[in-house]
Amino acid sequence: MNQTSSIRCIPPTGGPRSRRRLIRAACALAAAGAAVFPGLASAQDASTIDIGMIYAKEGPAAILAKNLVEGSELALAQAGGKVLGRPVKLIWLDEQTPQDAVQNTQKLIQQYKVVAFMGGTISSNAIGMAAVAARDRIPYIATNAAVASITGSTCNRYTFRTQPSVPVQVDMLLPYLKTLGDKWYFLTPSYAFGQDIVKAARSKMKQLGATEIGSDQVPFNTADYTSYILKIRQARPSLVFGGLVGGDLSNFLKQWSAMGMKTSIPYTAVAVSDSDFWDVGPQAATGIYVNPWYYKDPNNSPQSKEFVKAFIAKYKVPPTDKAWQGWISTMALLQSIQAAKSTAPAAIVDALEHWKDRNGAGTGAYFRPWDHQMIHQAVIFRVKQHITGKHDYFDVLQRAPKSFQAADAAYGTPAQIGCHMGPL
Repeated sequence: MNQTSSIRCIPPTGGPRSRRRLIRAACALAAAGAAVFPGLASAQDASTIDIGMIYAKEGPAAILAKNLVEGSELALAQAGGKVLGRPVKLIWLDEQTPQDAVQNTQKLIQQYKVVAFMGGTISSNAIGMAAVAARDRIPYIATNAAVASITGSTCNRYTFRTQPSVPVQVDMLLPYLKTLGDKWYFLTPSYAFGQDIVKAARSKMKQLGATEIGSDQVPFNTADYTSYILKIRQARPSLVFGGLVGGDLSNFLKQWSAMGMKTSIPYTAVAVSDSDFWDVGPQAATGIYVNPWYYKDPNNSPQSKEFVKAFIAKYKVPPTDKAWQGWISTMALLQSIQAAKSTAPAAIVDALEHWKDRNGAGTGAYFRPWDHQMIHQAVIFRVKQHITGKHDYFDVLQRAPKSFQAADAAYGTPAQIGCHMGPL
C-alpha cells in the first residue's frame, strides 16, 4: 500500500463551484504532504502503546503495589521500552476501594485508550476489574489476586491471572500444617481472599483429621490485634492459619511477638510477600508460608537469577515475589503483543493463550488456555530461626509441586475449577 492510500478525501458534489474548488485543492495538498512526509500518514503507527496498571498507592497494600510496579518497569526497560517498534507507556492509577478500582479501570479504557491492563493488589478489587475487562473486551492480567473465582466460576476470556489461587496455595501448604497439629484457628481478612482461605482449608480438614477451634475475620487496615491475640491464646490451637497481607501482617506479627506468642503457637499463611517480613524485622518474624517465587530459591532458573541481578542494580534491594509477578506478567503481555503483531484485544488474548516463558524465567510458565491461570511452581519456606541478613529471612523447604510436570494437575482440573468461558 502506498503512503497516500490511507488518506481518502471526497469533495462534495453540491454547493458553490468556488467552495468545491477550494476543497479539491485542500485534498490535493493533503495527499502531496503525505507523499513528501510519510510520517503524517503513519502517525498512528508510531504512536505510544499505553498499558494500564491499577494498584494501591496508599494503605497496607501500597508496598506490595510498589513492588509490582517496579517489576513491570524493569520488564519494560529490558524490552527496550518498545513493542511493535512503538514506545510503550505504563499508566498507574489507584485502587483504594472496589469502587475506585472499577472507576479507574473504566478511566484507563475510555480516557487513556489502553490496549491492556494489569492490577489487583487486593482480590476484592480485582473481581470488579475482571468484570470490566469482560464487558469492555480489554485484556487484563490479575497479577496479585488469589481469590479462586477469577479463574473459576466468574472466569472470562479477557482475564488472566499470575498468582496461584487460594485453593491451590492451601493445598500446597497442607502437608506442613498436618505436622504442626490438629487444632486450627483461622485469622483471615474480611474480604473475598480471606473467605476463600477458610473455605479451602475447611474442605480439607476432615481428611487430615483436623478440627477448627476458632475463626476471626479481620477488617482491612486493622491497627490493634490485641483482642484477636487474646482469643487465640485462650483457645490454645495447634496453629494459626492466616492470610493477612502487607501492613496488616506486619502489625499482627509485631504484636504477636510482643505478647509472647512467637514461640508458643505456630503461624502459617498463604500469599504473603517478602517485604512484609522486612518491615516486621528479625525479632518478630516467624512462620511457614507459601509464595509464588523467592529470589534466593536455589532452584531458580538462570534467567530468574539474571532478573534478580538486574533488579538489585536498578532498585538497590532484592526483588520480592510481587516484583517477580509484575515482571513476568508484563513480560508475557509485551511478548504476546509482539507475537500478535497487533494491539487488537482479541489478537492479544489469543497470543496470551499461546504464550509460554520459553526463556525459562518462570521455569516454563504459561497461561492455561481453558481458564487463563498461569501455571508455575510455587515455593514453601520457613522463617529462619537466626536471621542475619537484611533481606535474607527464609529457608526454602521445597518447591510446590515438586516438579513442573506436576504443576498443571496441582492447579486443578476443569471439573474442580468450574471455569466456563464464552467466546471472544
